[in-house]
Amino acid sequence: MSPLSPSAAHSARRPASVAFVGAGPGDPSLLTLAAVAALESADVVVTDQLTKASLVAAHARPDVEVVDASHGTHGQPLTHASRAKIVVQAAKAHPGGRVVRLMDGDPTTFNGLAEEALACRKAGITVDIVPGVTAVTAVPAYAGIPLTSPGASAVHVIAAGDSGADYARSVDPRTTVVLLGNAAALAGALVALADAGRDPATPVALTEQGTTTRQCTHTTDLAHAATVVATLGHPSLAVVGPTVALREQLSWFESKALYGWRVLIPRTQDQAGSAVALLAAHGAGADVVPTISVEPPRTPHQMDRAIKGLVTGRYEWVGFTSVNAVKAVRERFEDFGLDARAFAGLKVAAVGGVTAEALRAWGINPDLVPTGEKSARGLLSDWPEYDADLDPINRVFLPRADIATDTLAAGLQEMGWEVEDATAYRTVRAAPPAPEVREAIKSGDFDAVVFTSSSTVRNLVGIAGKPHPSTVIACIGPATAKTAEEHGLRVDVLAPEASVASLIEALAEYGRALARQAHEAGVPVLRPSARRKVASRRKAR
Repeated sequence: MSPLSPSAAHSARRPASVAFVGAGPGDPSLLTLAAVAALESADVVVTDQLTKASLVAAHARPDVEVVDASHGTHGQPLTHASRAKIVVQAAKAHPGGRVVRLMDGDPTTFNGLAEEALACRKAGITVDIVPGVTAVTAVPAYAGIPLTSPGASAVHVIAAGDSGADYARSVDPRTTVVLLGNAAALAGALVALADAGRDPATPVALTEQGTTTRQCTHTTDLAHAATVVATLGHPSLAVVGPTVALREQLSWFESKALYGWRVLIPRTQDQAGSAVALLAAHGAGADVVPTISVEPPRTPHQMDRAIKGLVTGRYEWVGFTSVNAVKAVRERFEDFGLDARAFAGLKVAAVGGVTAEALRAWGINPDLVPTGEKSARGLLSDWPEYDADLDPINRVFLPRADIATDTLAAGLQEMGWEVEDATAYRTVRAAPPAPEVREAIKSGDFDAVVFTSSSTVRNLVGIAGKPHPSTVIACIGPATAKTAEEHGLRVDVLAPEASVASLIEALAEYGRALARQAHEAGVPVLRPSARRKVASRRKAR
């Protein structure tokens, strides 16, 4: 073995560099591009009090080491000095590597950056700082409250609980005051601000779990704010000043069609991505519960013969009807040492946009994607008939699931094509979800369930039981709705088109209709799960 060069040996002994990275205020979409790049390069991630494991899982490598720096062995929050020691130890334990200290919100704002970064410098560790979106501006923005206006020209940010804070500087009626801290600290700060001379009629907004789909904002005045804040959870933030009055007109986040809804998606994590994003755009949170497990075919002979046919020019077209089919063919190609170049000269069809994107990620740009309905019927409506003069080969290869219907194959045969299909993957019923998820399904804690196929209905009922009658049932098409009704479910929402986007938009319109009805009746807008709880309490009386 050749010896290391002096520079390489020095690098191997040098502690890892440390990047202090802002995780943002809660909404994962507020993570900056620089933060994502830092997480992707991390060997170790040291997390904060509120940082979600899902944030690390979404952007860091699968083999990244995660160190929890939120609490000590006895459940007490760690001091800044204790966290600094953890960061230094992680850097020394990974010489030449990269440690990301993922900090809630923005590292530079009331977050202990100074103590931890100085400790790293003292230990001879290289430091980078990646600012994050701060709760100081983000939470009021998500509550529909600008910090300045023609009537408010100054902003004071105070860490509630700071015994050295001079509240007399914040009594000017043109000053917006932002207070950060837990409920007890906020209550004390609000009392101190009033005692310093701020007008007790000044509007106050109190927001908990800001920028998340669990955000809740309460408006009051300074005279009553300390009493209201005692009911809040953590994390919390208070805005005091004239701009709070603008919330009534500018509240955009908490007025979304499905704001605060908890929606169940019975699909695999890979398949549910677009639905999760679309629901988030309407203000809903999503729980993904896999109802099927995708497994290889029992024997590979069919697929092996078909792949040999692809390489030798046996087919004119290859039709992909799911992301799973793309994944299965790609994996088999890689087993044989092949890549996307083997598709040269072939025409490729994809049933919809998600499947098309999976092909493009493989380096294949599909020749045909339905312009209308994203389904086998939609694919058939755009697929050209076989023309002996134009098409040198009349065969189509369809890699698909073991339970796939014959709609596409039969339609292509009627159009003159010779169809050869092969089982690319098997779908089997997944294991039941965790007990708390099953209980949430049965008891009505979910506001809605979105079914994207008949199999998702059958499998969810089979592994978890029927959703509660109060839960809104949304189905992607008539066949799925029929299956749901056969299982005793009341279908509330039916997508006008057989696509996930259409299904989520139809559910959002249902939410808007509920809100309109509540406004017309002069009652609060309640989610389906909340309406069930209110009805249960009334019944108990």
